[in-house]
Amino acid sequence: QVQLVESGGGLVQAGGSLRLSCAASGSGFGIGAMGWYRQAPENKRELVATITSGGTTTYADAVKGRFTISRDNAKNTVYLQMNSLKPEDTTVYYCRATIRAWDYWGRGTQVTVSS
Repeated sequence: QVQLVESGGGLVQAGGSLRLSCAASGSGFGIGAMGWYRQAPENKRELVATITSGGTTTYADAVKGRFTISRDNAKNTVYLQMNSLKPEDTTVYYCRATIRAWDYWGRGTQVTVSS
């Protein structure tokens, strides 16, 4: 059974940095695209950044220039380096991985940015 486990969330002051990690396990197949999404209460889950198995990246306009997504295929892990954090970045961040056309999600990690 595929599992995604996020880590690295926490509390940081505005202007600070955090690095999220998401490790995938339990798959006997290669992992396709991986990504990070975020969802505030009563809001739709929105894309933050994605990365293909080949390393092609996409970013939401709100995080371009501040966040960097990367992955280590040998470790089945995706990272999100978040710099220059703003209070509006506060929410739960979720990891997503696509394996053989199925999407898998982690349980989320809370990021809180204080002003």
